[in-house]
Amino acid sequence: MNKVFLKGNVGQDPRITTFQDGGKVAQFTLATTERGFTTRDGKQIPNVTYWHNIVVKRTGLAGVCEQYVKKGTPLLIVGKIQTRSYEDNAGQTRYVTEIIVEEMELLGGQKREPAPAPEPEYRPTGGGYQPMESYDDLP
Repeated sequence: MNKVFLKGNVGQDPRITTFQDGGKVAQFTLATTERGFTTRDGKQIPNVTYWHNIVVKRTGLAGVCEQYVKKGTPLLIVGKIQTRSYEDNAGQTRYVTEIIVEEMELLGGQKREPAPAPEPEYRPTGGGYQPMESYDDLP
């Protein structure tokens, strides 16, 4: 099973890509923090912050991101981990690990409503963003 639950704060305003057929994809970073603690012998272990690359491929949720998600917005995200590779300008192969959003809830503020039901994953008809193939059958 490939399932991720993250609760954190948005690190930058979402970058929205809109395609000719009206589809949208949102991308942003999310910071999650493991709280520090004190060991039995009194040693202080500090907080640790992790940064996650978030991709919202569902047009409806990407629209929610466009309207309501800004730097600092607290979110609860349910999704899956996906790693992709690309070749940089120097010809080096680079790897990127992303969280592909399946569900998202805006936290904080006066209204605590879940985001609208997601639409099917956006798949452009020509050019532009191309999602990776699914590897659900891998062990």
